[in-house]
Amino acid sequence: MTGKLNYIDLFAGCGGLSLGLHNSGWNGLFAIEKSKDAFETLRYNLISNCKHFSWPSWLPIQNFDIKEVLINFRDQLESLQGKIDLVVGGPPCQGFSMAGQRNEDDERNQMINYYIKFIEIVKPKMVFFENVKGFTVSFNQKKRAKPFSENIKELLERMGYRVSGQIIDFSQYGVPQRRKRFILVGFLNEDPSTFFESLSEKSREFLKKNNIKRTPTIADAISDLLMKHGQGDSPDSNHFKAGVYGESNSSLQRYLRKGLRCKGKIADSHRFPNHHVDTVKVFMNVIENAPRNKRLDGEYKEKFNLKRRGAFLLDDKSICPTITSNPDDYIHYSEARILTVREYARIQTFPDWFEFKGKYTTGGERRVLEVPRYTQIGNAIPPLFGEQVGIVLKEMANVGGESEI
Repeated sequence: MTGKLNYIDLFAGCGGLSLGLHNSGWNGLFAIEKSKDAFETLRYNLISNCKHFSWPSWLPIQNFDIKEVLINFRDQLESLQGKIDLVVGGPPCQGFSMAGQRNEDDERNQMINYYIKFIEIVKPKMVFFENVKGFTVSFNQKKRAKPFSENIKELLERMGYRVSGQIIDFSQYGVPQRRKRFILVGFLNEDPSTFFESLSEKSREFLKKNNIKRTPTIADAISDLLMKHGQGDSPDSNHFKAGVYGESNSSLQRYLRKGLRCKGKIADSHRFPNHHVDTVKVFMNVIENAPRNKRLDGEYKEKFNLKRRGAFLLDDKSICPTITSNPDDYIHYSEARILTVREYARIQTFPDWFEFKGKYTTGGERRVLEVPRYTQIGNAIPPLFGEQVGIVLKEMANVGGESEI
């Protein structure tokens, strides 16, 4: 292994956080992700393309449930104790989300226990944990039960970590999206209280250096991806059209297009939906008459004849509401359609060279088995934020104490 600081990514998804750490100079050891679809995206971009991970020979390069790794590779994990600089991860959050049904008994909530068990075995020097804002809210506030955020703090402190947690709004870090998440850091040998202050300070320097607005708008992110710029046959979907790049209109677009020859080229995963003519008429009426960046449900749903639970009409002059796994939740600010996968990726600050694998969408019973492209992006940590985290953690790690493997 090189002298770079190393890390392991748990619940890695399609690789948003790993990409950010890669861009900030970290070296991945391996990543654990249950979904075959999400892992295939991570494998293509960060293992095959970037050669980012120094994958150990004892662990097959494939998708794994973290429980399998803890059971089948316990001895190998124990051999890593004291040799890992950082473990990152964001266990599944659906049971905690304020946007969902907040089910305390959701089995996905138990992934927290496996995360803690992994930390206990490997004992990295640093821990970085991310989850939804609802993670800090008790399921039973009347009984004053502790939220999971307090429980995980206590568990880490018992293991010897000094811990600090805070709600972070990613829109303050160059991400064109109102996305609030609970961030927790734990250190064996450092004071964690300086992390968030340093993150804010380094963020200003990073964004200025890369000429990125602190809070870019949706148009800053996707205005070069309009249908009017041109279309061609979708390279990965029969009977669909995909969008051709227009001229870049912002520093964020130029940053995310870096390294690509875009002129006349179809963007990856920029497949336009085949909406029914009636749906197009409904969307045009919404664009012309509905309020922007306000959830169109209740009376609005009936007024605009929206055949869905509700939707947001995006505002090109503002940031995006929190991106979810369901593209039907958002109507484009100027074109009568939902967003494409590439537009989703832009709003989450994935660079355009990063390609997504698997189906675009899925439904019915397949929802519990597949993690399609939209969902992969909706579940991800924005790479631009991950890069800024990586810069701060590198400084706090003291490069003089480099990894031993």
